[in-house]
Amino acid sequence: MTTYNNLVEATNDLMKRGYTANLSLEGDTIDDKAQHIQMTADDIVIDEFYRFEGITNPSDMSIVYAVSSEKYNLKGILINAYGTYANTSSSAIEAKLHHNQVSENLHGADKPTAD
Repeated sequence: MTTYNNLVEATNDLMKRGYTANLSLEGDTIDDKAQHIQMTADDIVIDEFYRFEGITNPSDMSIVYAVSSEKYNLKGILINAYGTYANTSSSAIEAKLHHNQVSENLHGADKPTAD
């Protein structure tokens, strides 16, 4: 996975790599408002994600997701806050976003296992 110094560097590179849709989290969907598309958790794949903390305020945190949808033939960028300003939604979309973060960042014995 590529390492970026800041959010702007990450989004610029992702756009160069074809993640051009500007996506937003809207409750239970991720939307591409320009194309009037609303996607559910089943419609998307999280290809990559990158976390950033604010330079002057560590509680100013965001995460950049590279999202693709085969169903809608699109690739886009979703920027979401985490930490103090995080969305506390319990939607399937939020669960998918958080599951990917956890499962990809745990190693070996730290990974949860099914009972």
